[in-house]
Amino acid sequence: MQQLNAKLATLVASRLCHDLVSPIGAIANGLELLTLSGSPLDTPELALINESCTAARARISLFRVAFGHAEGEQMIGASEAGRLLRDYCQGGRLSCDWRRQSEAPRPEVQLALLAVLCCESALPMGGQVIVEELDNGWRVTGTGKRVACDTAVWALLARPGKLPALSGAQVHFPIFAALAEARGRSIAATTGEAAVTIEIS
Repeated sequence: MQQLNAKLATLVASRLCHDLVSPIGAIANGLELLTLSGSPLDTPELALINESCTAARARISLFRVAFGHAEGEQMIGASEAGRLLRDYCQGGRLSCDWRRQSEAPRPEVQLALLAVLCCESALPMGGQVIVEELDNGWRVTGTGKRVACDTAVWALLARPGKLPALSGAQVHFPIFAALAEARGRSIAATTGEAAVTIEIS
């Protein structure tokens, strides 16, 4: 049942991201047409719309891979994965460094991105997340001025089971755990005062 729920969640996410990409893209195209027609975008109102549109597109692009349906042999290149993370972090207090140099199957990238989101949750004041390739998996490490982990939520990564009380901002934890289990992967999470590390093997 847990694996079925995870699959349904990814299908819902794929549908939402797919349906939201077009209207947000239309807004971006409209702003571009205004620029081409000679209308300045340096007014506070249009600048705010432009910044918000750029941020929304970046988040949807990353969420589409992290939460969307991922099966089959589709590959994602290192440059694309790195760009997704850079755009997602643009203007925020978090930076991400994707260190894998080769392309990877989309289901693998999905697990790595979900691990990134888990690390982000532990860094309320921002920080840095590093994604590294292991022999048969990933190591994702988050460091920052302050590390704060909800013990019950992080425990889901090691022992998927009955869900504790969750907020919408924590939904990536059970989805990550369920998808990893469905794909025969194990998760080892280490939390400390200065860093959090997630290894997927």
